[in-house]
Amino acid sequence: MVNTDQKDERDFSIELKSNQQLTRLSTSSSGGNGGVLIEGTIGKLRHALFVEPEILEVKGTYGVLRLNLRSSEVKDPAKKADGGEKE
Repeated sequence: MVNTDQKDERDFSIELKSNQQLTRLSTSSSGGNGGVLIEGTIGKLRHALFVEPEILEVKGTYGVLRLNLRSSEVKDPAKKADGGEKE
């Protein structure tokens, strides 16, 4: 993960086992089936919310990260793995 000195900035990391899963990359990349690691910071968090039923948007001062994800797929850390709440 990126180590930033800026307080409250949000880092991100995306790791893929193969570059074949990339659909678009705007920087130069080499061919082959090697892995891909992308790290950076999107800056200070502006918002993180579902902008569509299946699109989670995390917007920072330096950029936006969007993920195709349903809110029902996000696990609540306050709940046990079996679905019950912690006491």
